[in-house]
Amino acid sequence: MTFAAGSPAHAQEALDALKQGKPVIFPTDTIYGLGVSVRDAKSPEVLYELKARPKRKPVAWLVSGVDALNTYGVNVPEFAQALARTFWPGPLTIIVEASDKVPEAFRSDEGTIGLRCPKGDFALSLIGELGCPIATTSANPSGHKAPKFAEGLDEGLCSKVAAVVTDDEEKSGIASTIVDCTSGCPVLTREGSISIEEIRARS
Repeated sequence: MTFAAGSPAHAQEALDALKQGKPVIFPTDTIYGLGVSVRDAKSPEVLYELKARPKRKPVAWLVSGVDALNTYGVNVPEFAQALARTFWPGPLTIIVEASDKVPEAFRSDEGTIGLRCPKGDFALSLIGELGCPIATTSANPSGHKAPKFAEGLDEGLCSKVAAVVTDDEEKSGIASTIVDCTSGCPVLTREGSISIEEIRARS
């Protein structure tokens, strides 16, 4: 089923599905995301299956704010906190050592977790109403282009999720920058909307 993000009733459909541990498609600030509640889904396995994505390739969590770094991360360095304060909400994913509040099924093989606070109002409100992060990947089959507008969503993928929420806004289409903050300095693992020069200037 497809819903418009502007309707509270439609947002409720997505929220209810997440609380049941089911996957949903929803708009973020960068692209359309495919996600599950980290509290109500036992693992991100369904996301791998829906995307035909290699298993154990980490799935980042969308979180509500900077405080999440210390909730879901441990040994978080000050430069990671500074990056979050500067670029969140926004297109920056920060990898940290996972705390015991991150179920093992959601951690990488190295025991880390990627966290991002999105800028999009709908995504933030969904996280807030749900009361926990949403494990989120791009809403496209593996190897296909990530959708930045509703018309670009894959019909087959949409038919396999519990709810699809759309809006009228075209997303940036540029993936978030990913920075590994588990060592003594930030390590760029993917450059996206935020450049390495901007990262260096703030770390």
